[in-house]
Amino acid sequence: MIVKNIKILSQNICKNSLIVNTLLETQTQFDIILIQEPPWSKIQKIPSSSNSEGDSLMKTCHHPNWITFARSPSDRSDSPRVISYLNICLSSLRFLFHKDIINHRDISLISFFNNNICYYIIVIR
Repeated sequence: MIVKNIKILSQNICKNSLIVNTLLETQTQFDIILIQEPPWSKIQKIPSSSNSEGDSLMKTCHHPNWITFARSPSDRSDSPRVISYLNICLSSLRFLFHKDIINHRDISLISFFNNNICYYIIVIR
């Protein structure tokens, strides 16, 4: 697959999940949505061997038409401050999340191939 134009939206949403859900639902003209200050909250409890009440599962907004790339937090104070959503229609471009190169909560590096050329997208808070 060769894509001639990729449309990117970059937005600081101040941890507002309603804005993120609205963007994912309505912004079909964009191929990539880059978010600074994403919401990151507890969505459910999961079984734990060390906590009888269970551990909190922390996540951000999800939509079936978008692939989410975000660094996994190591604890509650380490939630990512940048996140990328890629339209599922572009999945054949082989997107890669490079936390092996940079693993920081304020920076996200993604690569993809288009017409046998490697491109990079970096998101910085």
